[in-house]
Amino acid sequence: MVDDDSPDGTAAVIREAFGETDAVRLIVRQGERGLATAIARGIAEARTEIIGVMDTDFNHHPRYLPGGGMRTSRFRYLGSWAFNAFIRTLLGSPIRDNLSGYLVGKSSLFRRLEDKPIYAGYGDYAIRLIYYALQEGMILREVPVIYEFRLGGESKTRFGRQLVNYTRAVLALRFSRGHE
Repeated sequence: MVDDDSPDGTAAVIREAFGETDAVRLIVRQGERGLATAIARGIAEARTEIIGVMDTDFNHHPRYLPGGGMRTSRFRYLGSWAFNAFIRTLLGSPIRDNLSGYLVGKSSLFRRLEDKPIYAGYGDYAIRLIYYALQEGMILREVPVIYEFRLGGESKTRFGRQLVNYTRAVLALRFSRGHE
């Protein structure tokens, strides 16, 4: 688990819950911020066969649920649906939800993508990760999740700015030399 020395006490909760067990490793980054680079660090330091990527705010429930969806606002649901349609159209992605950020896979598959420019920005890393995994011929399977309201704290996501960043990421991938 990677924490950017968050003021919400995440590191303290992890230490209390897991202590010095090998089951969960806590990495607290000092002076370094960013979701995508935290994920890259966690993947690089993982010593397990299976790697799971998710926010620890539990907005994406880490369990199988029949059907999936959002229990937040209808506007967010429709916006997410429309942007995913944009991604599928421009990138030819068969994936219905390219924005989830709740990803699980074998560490060997994550490591196959180490040389790709994936882990920058915020949630746009998920768009690039899925894109490059598909380009490498990896088989991806979607498992429905329910996106909930936050249990506490405030989201750092600023949707207008992220929409611009996500659009840039999709267009950069679409018009890159390696796009088929």
